[in-house]
Amino acid sequence: MGDSGDHGRGSSPVDVAPLNASSYLDPHYWDERFAAEEHYEWLKDYSHFQHLLRPFLNPSHSVLEIGCGNSRLCEELRKDDVADMTCVDISPVAVERMRSRFRDKGLEGIKVVQADMLDLPFGSESFDIVIEKGTMVKAEMLFGFTEDVLFVNSGDPWNPHPETINKVMKMLEDVHSVLKPEGIFISISFGQPHFRRPLFEGASFTWSVEWKTFGEGFHYFFYILKKGRRILKSDDCKNERSDVPSISLLHEELEDEDYMFRTTLCDELEN
Repeated sequence: MGDSGDHGRGSSPVDVAPLNASSYLDPHYWDERFAAEEHYEWLKDYSHFQHLLRPFLNPSHSVLEIGCGNSRLCEELRKDDVADMTCVDISPVAVERMRSRFRDKGLEGIKVVQADMLDLPFGSESFDIVIEKGTMVKAEMLFGFTEDVLFVNSGDPWNPHPETINKVMKMLEDVHSVLKPEGIFISISFGQPHFRRPLFEGASFTWSVEWKTFGEGFHYFFYILKKGRRILKSDDCKNERSDVPSISLLHEELEDEDYMFRTTLCDELEN
C-alpha cells in the first residue's frame, strides 16, 4: 500500500470532516462518520512504518491497538503473524463495523472491544505490545477544546491546557498499567519529541523513551517506550526547545483532514 491507500473509504475527507471544532467532541459525530466511512488511516498506513514495527513483533505476543476506528492496522498485523490481537474504540458503530468486516473477510480471533481509552477494561500486565496511531493526537485535540474553539493555553504548544495534560496522562497511565513488565508501547505521531517527552517521561512511568522517524517531506515519529527500562537522569528536556511555528501542536499533527479543518477554524477565529 502506498499514499493512495492511506485514505481508502466510501466517503471523501470533505464528506466526513466536521463543520466546526466542537463536532469532534460529539460522540454522535463519530458514530455518523463511521457509519458512512469505510476506511480511514490517521497518519500513514502500515506499509510506511512496517520496517520499524516488525522487529518488535512475535507470534506469541498479545497486541492491543487503542482507538482503532476503521483502520486496517489489525488486519495488516495479522498478516505479519500476530495471532493474539485486540483492538478497541469508543464508538459502538466503529466496533460493530469492524467486527462485521472481519467476519466478511474470514478473519477469526481478532477481538474488537468497545472501550474508552481513558478507562481500558483490561487487567494489569495483559499485553506485550500496545499500539496507538494518531489516537493520542485525537485525545489532545478532543480534550483541548473549550466550547467551540480548539484551546491549548492561548495556543502555546509549550504550555498546553491543564485539562488536556490530565486526560492525556490518564491515557498513558492506563497504557502503562496494561503492559506486561517488559512490554512495549508504540506511539505513532506527528508530535515532535520536545512536546512528547514531558508527557512520556512522567514520574510514575518506568519505560524508556526513544524514537525513530519515517516519511518523506513531513517526518512522522515512531516512539518506542519499553516498560521497566527507564534510566533516571537529569531532566534535560525541560529546557529543550527548537524553532517551531507558533501553531498549536494539535493543529500541526493531523495531516490532510486537519489541514482542511484548520482553514475553517482560522476563519471562525477571525470572525
